[in-house]
Amino acid sequence: MKPKNSTKFQEFILLGFPTIIELQMLLSVIFLVAYMLTILENILIIILIKMNHQLHKPMYFFLSNLSFLEVCYISVTVPRLLMSFLVESKNIPFGGCVTQLYFFSSLICTECVLLAVTAYDCYVAICIPLRSPVIMSHQHCMQLTACSWLIGFLASMLKVVFISQLSFCGSNVTNHFFYDSSPLLNISCADVTMAEIVDFIPALFILLTPLSVTIISYICIISTILHMPTVQGRKKAFSTCVSHLTVVIIFFSATLFMYAWPKRIHSFDLNKLVSIVYAVVTPMLNPFIYSLRNQEVKGALKKIFSVRQSALKVSQSIAVHL
Repeated sequence: MKPKNSTKFQEFILLGFPTIIELQMLLSVIFLVAYMLTILENILIIILIKMNHQLHKPMYFFLSNLSFLEVCYISVTVPRLLMSFLVESKNIPFGGCVTQLYFFSSLICTECVLLAVTAYDCYVAICIPLRSPVIMSHQHCMQLTACSWLIGFLASMLKVVFISQLSFCGSNVTNHFFYDSSPLLNISCADVTMAEIVDFIPALFILLTPLSVTIISYICIISTILHMPTVQGRKKAFSTCVSHLTVVIIFFSATLFMYAWPKRIHSFDLNKLVSIVYAVVTPMLNPFIYSLRNQEVKGALKKIFSVRQSALKVSQSIAVHL
């Protein structure tokens, strides 16, 4: 039953990070730098993988998809956050709120599945390397990637539909810096039990299923590495997947904390702090983790810079002779 004083707000207000103006300016600079750095890093990785034929492998194909996803992911939340620092009005139409919720949830789900697919690729490459070219052919990689995006965007649709049908009363102020399920459920005056169930169960499934695939893959990977005869072979095999494992630990730790239980039991301020980790910090750190721990990526970067330096020297030499 809807309460008599329930209503359908036309606009919502994001509280963001209310503080003194000097601190808001500092935060705006920090988030702007993080946003620009994340965009540049991930675009660089995509271009690097596209241009270098040595990186045309399943692992880097999935990495380029993850980089593209990170660009979309951070672009859903941070631009609106930056705008809230610069303009006085923090109002967002209800349609914009639901759209942001849908895309953010969909991209989280897609990343969960893509990380599991990448873990499976590491398993195939290390545990059954002779069958790797057949199992992880380009066609299969395309199919796995397409399925990851499709699952991510379909999994979020039902919960967004349920939340969009809720009635709201009292305050239309949400204590967050982007629209997620938790702040919307907390300001609803309708019975949100069904909406919480529809939100909680798919979220638990979409988190735990890829996490289980990832854990099983790494159990097999570690077992295979430990049985390798040489120390050098073990180091090489472990270096292949250590960057991915680091990203998995950071991402799933934050998302499990946020989404593995019903939405209305967190403190809002804690929600915002943890959300910064997976919405801003993780997309910024992932390219560093992948590139700094990967010899092939570093080699490709050095090759590009050496070619540019050589071209610059040739052009300078021509200019001198002219």
